[in-house]
Amino acid sequence: MGWDKGGRYYTRSHRVNGRVVREHIGGGKIGELAAQLDAIEREKRESERAAVRAEREKIATLDASLNELDELADLLTRAALAVAGYVQHNRGEWRKKRG
Repeated sequence: MGWDKGGRYYTRSHRVNGRVVREHIGGGKIGELAAQLDAIEREKRESERAAVRAEREKIATLDASLNELDELADLLTRAALAVAGYVQHNRGEWRKKRG
């Protein structure tokens, strides 16, 4: 998207069936208006991407806290089972120790 090298007319590029097609809009006021509309659309898309990025970061932070809680609960469970006389058989199920 942008003005041609001489700055006489505005063009817009987009994909059609996987190929890039260049659309010639025009020069003067029409070109300026099209350029402004494209700039507004770009800003809108960028703000939407920023919002999605912020939401992902927020979820990642919550997920990290949840993973830490899960590890602590697992450690507490292992300690309680060991104190109660259980052993973990071959890294699998917990079994009560014999005699």
